[in-house]
Amino acid sequence: MTDRELFDTYRRDVYYLCHYMLHNAADAEDICQEVFLKAFQTERQGVERIKPWLLRIAVNMCKSHLDRRKRGVLKELKHFLLERRRDSEAADEALERKENELETERWLRALPVKNRTVMTLRYIHELSLQEIAETLNIPPGTVKSRLNRGLRQMRKESGKNNPNLKGAECLE
Repeated sequence: MTDRELFDTYRRDVYYLCHYMLHNAADAEDICQEVFLKAFQTERQGVERIKPWLLRIAVNMCKSHLDRRKRGVLKELKHFLLERRRDSEAADEALERKENELETERWLRALPVKNRTVMTLRYIHELSLQEIAETLNIPPGTVKSRLNRGLRQMRKESGKNNPNLKGAECLE
């Protein structure tokens, strides 16, 4: 089977799989092209069943793309927490704000990645529960449970570090 025949035969299957996994037409097109480029560069004589082989490549590339996207969100959070500045604040206010940001970042780092991502999207990027669910491609109930677990763990951590604070007061 030539490269052109391979592309013409399986392009729709690969594209629909990518679109279903990524929920974004432009990303699906990009990943679909990458799948076929990889397939064209690979020796296919030993491959008995072409379609499952192509779809496996597509699934792996979509997963990698989604992982890169999630890592990008966490990088944005770190940048936001470390670099956010307010123009018109006094030096002592700036120092206190910076200390609070670093403490919050430390608490967030202690959370599991799934909970940290949801907490970041909710409280730093101020997304609604539905927007978070769509962004991470998870049900809204999962978003709520991850937020709840993250808040409980942050309250617990804040109480350890400052016995005078009650957990609920730290986050209000």
